[in-house]
Amino acid sequence: MLFRRLLLVLSCLPALLGAAPEGYFGIHVIDESTGRGVPLVTLKTTNHIALTTDSAGWIAFDEPGLMNRAVYFSVEGPGYALPKDGFGFAGVRLTPVAGKSVEVKMLRTNIAERLCRLTGQGIYRDSTLLGREAPLPSPNLFADVVGQDSVQVVPWKGRYFWIFGDTLRPNYPLGNYHSTAAWSDAPDKGGLEPEHGIHFEYVTDENGAVAKMLPVEEPGAVWLFGMHTVMDAANKEHLMAHYSRWRDLGKRLEHGLAELDESSGRFQRATVLGDEFEWQHPQGNAVLAKGADGDWLYFATPFCQTRVKANYDSVQNTSAYESLVWSPEQRDYVWQHALKPTPQKDEEKLIAAKQLPADKARMQVVDAQTGKVVHLHAGSMHWNKHRARWVMIAVQEHGAASYLGEVWYAEAKQIEGPWRKAVKIATHPKYSFYNPSHHAFFDQQDGRIIYFQGTYAETFSGNPIATPRYDYNQVMYRLDLDDERLKAARAD
Repeated sequence: MLFRRLLLVLSCLPALLGAAPEGYFGIHVIDESTGRGVPLVTLKTTNHIALTTDSAGWIAFDEPGLMNRAVYFSVEGPGYALPKDGFGFAGVRLTPVAGKSVEVKMLRTNIAERLCRLTGQGIYRDSTLLGREAPLPSPNLFADVVGQDSVQVVPWKGRYFWIFGDTLRPNYPLGNYHSTAAWSDAPDKGGLEPEHGIHFEYVTDENGAVAKMLPVEEPGAVWLFGMHTVMDAANKEHLMAHYSRWRDLGKRLEHGLAELDESSGRFQRATVLGDEFEWQHPQGNAVLAKGADGDWLYFATPFCQTRVKANYDSVQNTSAYESLVWSPEQRDYVWQHALKPTPQKDEEKLIAAKQLPADKARMQVVDAQTGKVVHLHAGSMHWNKHRARWVMIAVQEHGAASYLGEVWYAEAKQIEGPWRKAVKIATHPKYSFYNPSHHAFFDQQDGRIIYFQGTYAETFSGNPIATPRYDYNQVMYRLDLDDERLKAARAD
């Protein structure tokens, strides 16, 4: 009798332990024009079971009661579409069978092509469940990172050095709020091609989790922006940034300049600045521009309206910073040291008051298709060899489809502008995609193909439903500057 009971327990053990299923049904969502998998596409059953494609465009489906029978999935992904049926539904009817797979082709309506998620947990989750090889060595969790905010990156010491804002960890939402760092290799030096992701080698603490990159005793979140490198008089290179410590989004407690200490691998406060220094410091995305009078660091926010000579002493000297302002006396924009820069909305008011001629405006960006004004919130700017123009990737403020999720492309002959026309290249309805950054070091074909990333988050969007795994993480896009739809934005 005891032997029979033991056999019964052993036979039930797999069920008691939650035995793994024999296999999954693979759904591969692809771009119909390229055949490439599309990340961030959500399939939803008629009873609202929602599944979102991983970075390779795969979904691993295994739902008790819905296998081996016809199942309708609605299909939705920002910037991609399926045709609607007579009732207005956009989706597919599939028969899930374990061990089998099917392709679902979508039309890309975005101009920019969504490539992959760069950070967080489960980047290649479904590919892993389906037994498919992922390009990342740690495709589903590394250094305890499940969410990661805005990015800064510079080439440094023959590699790329990355700084992220707040980082979420599995054990608590407030994971690392003192900035996170990582290293990666260039594609021609062993790194991944950007379309497959980035192998981030995070700077970690003694427990293997992401380390605080500007560790301070005082309370508050610490953020780093305007990161750049400069040489000193002895020809030594320094990695610098502006730091700020915040109680919340509305209250800054401290700010100043920080420098990477190579011996500790952490940033240290170099100078604490007073609140009166509103703009006399690095900010946004730094970009180097060569002029007749030497090299300058400009700071894109997204317009380049502040600058400083690109050397170690000048960066630390608040009186060396210049801002671009409208001068009523000279009837033009001028670089000067005393006044804060003239922002886009103030320029708009000056034009309305007939104090600034419209043909002298630098930042009156309009939708190249409709002529409607586009207010830009944040972004980056780089010289593009292919276009022989300065190109800007920026997110719109108060867009029609989202508050901070509509991404635009614009170009100008000079870094100061004028910036006139823009074309929307990516949309994220009812979601945010803020602080987009174009990584010029990834440019291909002399800049015809460019790559940019941004923070995909429900923050500021008003959307009560966050996308699992993708939310509060970095997503990469690719843009072909020879796309016919971008011609309307050209500064010829």
